[in-house]
Amino acid sequence: MLIFVLKRVAWALLTLLIASWIAFVLVHLSGSTPGGVALGQSATPEQVVAYNESIGWYEPWIQQYVAWVGQVLQGNLGTSLIDGRPIGPDIAKRLPVTAALAAGGTILSAVLGIVLGVIAAVRRGAVDRFITVLTGVMLSLPAFWVGILLVYVFAVQLRLLPATGFVPFEVSPEKWFKSLVLPVLTIAITSAGFIARQTRASMAEALAQEHIRTLRAVGTPSGRIIYVHALRSASLPILATIAVQFIVLFGGSVMIELLFALPGIGQAMQSAVGSADLPFVQALVLVATLVVVIVNVVLETLNRTLDPKLRTS
Repeated sequence: MLIFVLKRVAWALLTLLIASWIAFVLVHLSGSTPGGVALGQSATPEQVVAYNESIGWYEPWIQQYVAWVGQVLQGNLGTSLIDGRPIGPDIAKRLPVTAALAAGGTILSAVLGIVLGVIAAVRRGAVDRFITVLTGVMLSLPAFWVGILLVYVFAVQLRLLPATGFVPFEVSPEKWFKSLVLPVLTIAITSAGFIARQTRASMAEALAQEHIRTLRAVGTPSGRIIYVHALRSASLPILATIAVQFIVLFGGSVMIELLFALPGIGQAMQSAVGSADLPFVQALVLVATLVVVIVNVVLETLNRTLDPKLRTS
């Protein structure tokens, strides 16, 4: 197992290098330059060139990339071209917001999706058809429409939750929780259908296996068959779906963060791309890629732990 984990970590580091190099190249091919962004439209071409030369923008790309990687390894993600502030502390403030949003949405959608999927696979018939229709509706609902509806009901009409904004946990745990309820509910309602359908398919396949029929024949309680043996047998594809869901939410939370005015990574990416803040874009790509490779390493390790075939290979 240790060798397996070390190999996956090595591949993760290689993935980080490749992704960061691609981001580095795309930044240089974007048509914008740090001098043009930092100095603004009022700067003369000579001033822009002088600024670019001062930061080594015209040096060979590989030389710039190696220097940037060296700075990252020292904990320095660069400086924003828009306001001159260090990028690292800004991302550090935003990361918990997106992480809480993605984790909360993934957990709630996983619970809802697994419950619906298991019920559909076990009950079948009319219940299965109803849940299939329900999950189809959930998958077709636009996230922004669901978010607006939840805001209207729980914030405007019932006045139970804030419509927008974010309160850090260290300021007020209660207000932090309330500020995440509506965004997390929006994610869960629009995302649980994927997990429910995967759970239903995996459970149906697991319940049809020979050892499950043997357990039924020897009188094993149905609850133990469903929630211990069958669900564990079906867990690998379900876990993969949940992991993909977290990755999608972490990297694609722009709409939710903008709708609920959450100061997260998605909102920062939209702002950085819109203002051509090149160092910020490059740092955000690196952080997002790091999260993806960590989730993949954890998922593959769990798969190997849960699957006896992989564990013995």
